[in-house]
Amino acid sequence: MTGADSVPGVDAAVDLEALGGYLREQGVVFDGNLHATRLSGGKSNLTFRLTDDGDGAWVLRRPPLAGLTPSAHDMAREYRVTHALQGTEVPVAPTVALCDDDSVLGAPFTVMGFVDGTVIRAVDDVAALSDTDVAACTEEMIGVLAALHRVDYRAVGLGEFGRPEGYLERQATRWLRQWDHVATEELPDVERLGTKLLAAVPHSSGASLVHGDYRIDNVMLDPVDPGRILAVVDWELSTLGDPLADVAMMCAYRAPELSRVLGFPAAWTDPAIPDTDDLAHRYSLASGSTLAHWDFHLALAYFKIGVVAAGIAHRTRSGAAAGADDAAGAVPEYMRLGLRALEGKEK
Repeated sequence: MTGADSVPGVDAAVDLEALGGYLREQGVVFDGNLHATRLSGGKSNLTFRLTDDGDGAWVLRRPPLAGLTPSAHDMAREYRVTHALQGTEVPVAPTVALCDDDSVLGAPFTVMGFVDGTVIRAVDDVAALSDTDVAACTEEMIGVLAALHRVDYRAVGLGEFGRPEGYLERQATRWLRQWDHVATEELPDVERLGTKLLAAVPHSSGASLVHGDYRIDNVMLDPVDPGRILAVVDWELSTLGDPLADVAMMCAYRAPELSRVLGFPAAWTDPAIPDTDDLAHRYSLASGSTLAHWDFHLALAYFKIGVVAAGIAHRTRSGAAAGADDAAGAVPEYMRLGLRALEGKEK
């Protein structure tokens, strides 16, 4: 089978012949040969568009070839939650196959139906939208996040998807431990912030499905109507937990440092997007909830993104990622932001 020759990295990541055989065994029908094209986007898992010799189109996601970090590339988790959300208020891509047999591609992978939507990834993409479109997109994002948090996770078969009890404390502990795997340098603020977070863990505001990585480039918009989300993507950090942790991540991503983490001027940092306080307020209105212990949630979000930035730098050094050479430089600023938020100075 052909189709990967012109795209660097595809040959190593996707054995099209083995993949085709596996998909046929799963009952997936496609015409002729499979072809793969690497899609730009996330710095964690690798994403490819699959096509056949007809009109078929799918999306394959698999972990990177090197520089893996613990718990950061859970393919089964992504698939399970999107499969459960089919038919709910939360728009997701159709699920096709989950393979946990490393003998096919050398790692677990998922295949989803291709959604022909628009991804707003960079500030230039935001500039192409009108003010009305940006406002409609933002409102839709808030509405979809609130809808996700309303999903009866037990009713959709996700009652064992996570442990809401003790979620916040586990998050602080886990991400501090993750730092030990990806540390780029000795940073006293990491230990300071981690220690302060562990000492300030509040009672949870509730239990819901959480996405864990919610921002504008992880949704696919209707090309005709940017105020309509066709699919929420990148569910690898999803679990059962405190919904305010999700809101805080969305808000913390507004910091300009996100552009250093991703390696390009990130859309979610654009001034046209409502600021952190505005986003949080809009969510409060849409969900009918208060933002209890908001300083803690925001500080934890900054801490997590700082560790994510260190993880990207870790994979860059190992040769498994490119285009984010300055990700390590963002880490100290995220830790500083986290400390300021925890002290109630970020208003």
